[in-house]
Amino acid sequence: MDVSGYTIKKLKEMFAQGPDGELVEACRQDGRKAAQQLVRAYEREQRERARVAALYQYEDAAYAQGFSLVAGVDEAGRGPLAGPVSVAAVILPHDCYIPHLNDSKKLSAKVRDELYDVIQEKAIAVSSVLVDAQTIDRVNIYQATINGMYEAIFGLEKEPQQVLIDAVELDNLPMPSLSIIKGDAKSASIAAASIIAKVTRDRLMQQYDAVYPEYGFAKHKGYGTAEHITALRQYGPCPIHRLSFEPVKSIARSLNMDVQE
Repeated sequence: MDVSGYTIKKLKEMFAQGPDGELVEACRQDGRKAAQQLVRAYEREQRERARVAALYQYEDAAYAQGFSLVAGVDEAGRGPLAGPVSVAAVILPHDCYIPHLNDSKKLSAKVRDELYDVIQEKAIAVSSVLVDAQTIDRVNIYQATINGMYEAIFGLEKEPQQVLIDAVELDNLPMPSLSIIKGDAKSASIAAASIIAKVTRDRLMQQYDAVYPEYGFAKHKGYGTAEHITALRQYGPCPIHRLSFEPVKSIARSLNMDVQE
């Protein structure tokens, strides 16, 4: 196949329609830089499609068992000294292609924000839950996260037929579930949930930054950075700090604040 007589505009149109191997190879051999750029862009997209398709291995196994509604569940914010733990559950359509979908920790804030909107648009159902610092202090962070996961799952507009969970087990679900270690990097649904949970929490912490500007929440999102701990020692804990977490607990005690054991 000789594509030298085609304009680059025409070649772009042909690639947009889905090129066959002959067209790709012809453009690869074409002397024009723009034609070769089309090939490289196409090959990048194919690699990305293959990567995202591999994230559906657990969902595909569920579909093979007859489960068409598969929810992924994940959390964000178990470790910070302040703010809520954020939990999300997401049901994606079968083989839904979302470029750059990945574990939220592997993505930039800009890409996470963009994917948040795409997931909200394409998902069959999305549920998001925030468990506040007072509840975390009362029941502990692990139980607060578990409770949030149940709430997120039961809050979905459509009841899932199977649930995929990042790392933890939920023994009291009425439907089959599977706990997957590092699931946010292995399952499309869990990856989507990790993005929803992370972006939801980050946006809230930015709002808290305006209420409590002395702590720098917009920058560190409540994690125990040196800057955050310095502010804690200077100003003491604020209402969104987790008093059951160190060094918040010790600082609160030094200020004679009521700390629940």
